[in-house]
Amino acid sequence: MANASKLQDLIARIRQVGFCFVPAAQMQPYLSADNAQALSDWEQFAASWEAMPQDQYMADGGHYRRRRYATLRATAESGSIVLQAHQPHYQSVEYNALNGGVARHFAPILPDIMLGSTMRSVLNFAHGLFSQLLPTPAWHIEVHQFRIEAGSGETGKPTPEGIHRDGVDYVLVLMVKRHNISSGTTTLHDLEQRGLDYFTLTQPLDCAIVNDKRCMHGVTPVEQLDPSQPAYRDVLVVTFTGVKP
Repeated sequence: MANASKLQDLIARIRQVGFCFVPAAQMQPYLSADNAQALSDWEQFAASWEAMPQDQYMADGGHYRRRRYATLRATAESGSIVLQAHQPHYQSVEYNALNGGVARHFAPILPDIMLGSTMRSVLNFAHGLFSQLLPTPAWHIEVHQFRIEAGSGETGKPTPEGIHRDGVDYVLVLMVKRHNISSGTTTLHDLEQRGLDYFTLTQPLDCAIVNDKRCMHGVTPVEQLDPSQPAYRDVLVVTFTGVKP
């Protein structure tokens, strides 16, 4: 009951200001509310960010981003979230002036990760949350694994397109792992790009939730701390867009 009350507080905040930072200590109970084993495959889930393919569509010439991608669909009638046939990712230049306007083909997220308990708990949480915020007959869902790398010769840019919207209804960003980096601060802005708030996802399960219709967002570049060690930022990004069934 207490967890349900806190969820309503979260919903109220998103309705009021259009975004919310959810620390890991609060996010973990949300994900495990209906299933004590919800995060049982976390180690396998986090390890799936290793050896991801490099993003070949970086118009700025950068080599700092790796990613995988999947799409799903959910309907209010069935309540289930179903993996769709693999397809390219597309954003218009209106929402992504750097890399938009091109159908970008990324490697699929590995099947055992998509079907695993951690991924399913994140998707179920997001589905339940966003469906309360915006009742809709169906959702188009996109899931992105991102690794942003930094080195002595190149900073890593989590949002190379700058302060932006994604062209969806809601965005959830879940921290998976940070290693040997500084910065990577999430910034929130109104639609005129005036600053609203900022925070840094530092712990696994730290989460940012954004109403993409009301707010713009960005993340500051990350820099390598110890040049003798790899430096990277791993996040899961999930977007929900309401659609007709």
